[in-house]
Amino acid sequence: MTKIFIAEPLYADYAKDAAIAAPDAEIISFDGNQDTIPGIEEADAIAWFWYPRNRLETLARTATKLKWLNVGSAGVDWILQSEIRSKKDLILTDSGPAYDIAIPEYVLAWMLAIAKRVPQFLEHQRKHEWIDEIQGDLYGSTVGIIGLGPIGRGVATRCKAFGMRTLGFRRQQKPVDSVEEVLTGQEGLSRLVKESDYIVLAAALTEGTTQVLGKEQIAQMKSTAWVINIARGALIDQEALTIALQEKRIGGACLDVFTQEPLPSDSPLWDLPNVLVTPHDSHGGGQALAKRRKEVFIDNLRRFAAGEALENVVSFENGY
Repeated sequence: MTKIFIAEPLYADYAKDAAIAAPDAEIISFDGNQDTIPGIEEADAIAWFWYPRNRLETLARTATKLKWLNVGSAGVDWILQSEIRSKKDLILTDSGPAYDIAIPEYVLAWMLAIAKRVPQFLEHQRKHEWIDEIQGDLYGSTVGIIGLGPIGRGVATRCKAFGMRTLGFRRQQKPVDSVEEVLTGQEGLSRLVKESDYIVLAAALTEGTTQVLGKEQIAQMKSTAWVINIARGALIDQEALTIALQEKRIGGACLDVFTQEPLPSDSPLWDLPNVLVTPHDSHGGGQALAKRRKEVFIDNLRRFAAGEALENVVSFENGY
């Protein structure tokens, strides 16, 4: 019998729908906080949200029958840095499509806050000050989106609805809905950086995207441009970005991810007036997101049970 292991607390929410999607499978709960999982050597598939690196190594060694591994995150760099990557016959799926609403809405929230001077108005209110602010519009401005997976495409759709010009950067030059121009290569990246009023980092972290926004690219940005990073901290040269922000050579940055997390309390990024910091929380973590993550998994479970091709399959070679 096919055995599907689902980590708690996901199991409590997933079990009923999982049994319907895979009626001939045994659906098994396991404690995701344990270093070892009883019976895991018999697992055909495993679903969890996040698992520490040392436990991934144990899993890779002991789950010898494992055919499919599903994770609740959109990024999988933390998995591909482990021994799991050596299991060439393993199918790894992520939950990227589940995040294509919450994170793009977070991006738009910050864009509107920046354009409409919301932080400044809140500060005036706190001080009981009646002070005007010159506000801008999103309409007619340019957004450059680095990474056009489900999240990047979700950002593009919403920016387009606000009348923004949308540029996208990806490895392959394929058309994408709501993206007016898809750019590739170093020349394409340079164009995106120079022309964008907002640069949104939504790419997977791979060897090719590490510091994709490096010192050279930051130097090419408009003096009024803002960076919004909702992907991984290592996509940016954080030191070069910090210096540019301190010297006010760019407009500012909305940062949800960092090279070290939690962000150290002595980091200058906390206190810069042109920086907005959130604690790797752009996904929101609400019930709607949990529901979408479950739907992504249950659909793939049905496919797995029926012997059909799975969706959201990660390429070990590409890293996403």
